[in-house]
Amino acid sequence: MDIGFIGLGIMGAPMAGHLQAAGHRIFTKTNRNPVPEALAKAGATACASAAEVAANSDVVITMLPDTPDVEAVLFGPQGLAEGLKPGAIVIDMSSIDPIATQRFAARIKALGCDYVDAPVSGGEVGAKAASVTIMVGADAEVFDRVKPLFDLMGQNITLIGENGAGQIAKVANQIIVALNIEAVAEALVFASKAGADPERVRQALMGGFASSRILEVHGERMVKRRFDPGFRIELHQKDLGLALASARSLGLALPHTASAQQLFSGCVAAGEGGNDHSGMVRALERLAAHELG
Repeated sequence: MDIGFIGLGIMGAPMAGHLQAAGHRIFTKTNRNPVPEALAKAGATACASAAEVAANSDVVITMLPDTPDVEAVLFGPQGLAEGLKPGAIVIDMSSIDPIATQRFAARIKALGCDYVDAPVSGGEVGAKAASVTIMVGADAEVFDRVKPLFDLMGQNITLIGENGAGQIAKVANQIIVALNIEAVAEALVFASKAGADPERVRQALMGGFASSRILEVHGERMVKRRFDPGFRIELHQKDLGLALASARSLGLALPHTASAQQLFSGCVAAGEGGNDHSGMVRALERLAAHELG
């Protein structure tokens, strides 16, 4: 299959690589950076515009940072909408506003094409291992057509509902992840300032009811001070912004989501927005005047 893939970042590049390794031809458009070397060597084609990507593709996948980025690629000058073939499928795997997603889907469907929102969770590790969780909003028939592609990129692939439902599930995911990061960070800062070895505390908790994937992976990052990004703070900050904006429109209070957002904002203000989201611990360390150690 000819597949367009726009957004070859930390997660997009390995995901496109899995499709390519399965024999699909990849067409892409790059802005500031060239096509990643591994994809280029395997035959990925660089196009001059998103419209050109669409004209060469049966399915186009976007994996972009935020709602305005997706809108620009879809509907901006020389955007995908200008080049889509009749019957093509647009799959947005970014994490963006659910309401905007529904609008985008309606506009793409009006062109005689199909639209799928399919945000993912699992970070760089999951993208490289083809083990990301994929949350899908789409017509059931369209989902069945694209699921073989999802199977190449991830696991735990779930059709949540119609367009927008995938993004709703992703926002819920990001709330849970952020609050778990906050809980682990608070616990380790407490343990360290109280005089215990935070790594030994982490190991002990891994054997009890407090055990979690966040404690295992991100707790280790916190202790070992490894904040190279698997998923950037600034992106998680954006996702919690979507959660809080949606909650406001629903008349819903999300008090702990708001506190996690403030901690991420503190990190961004300190110039740490490009760090891994486990770096939330740095904001708590500043409040405690104490670093893990």
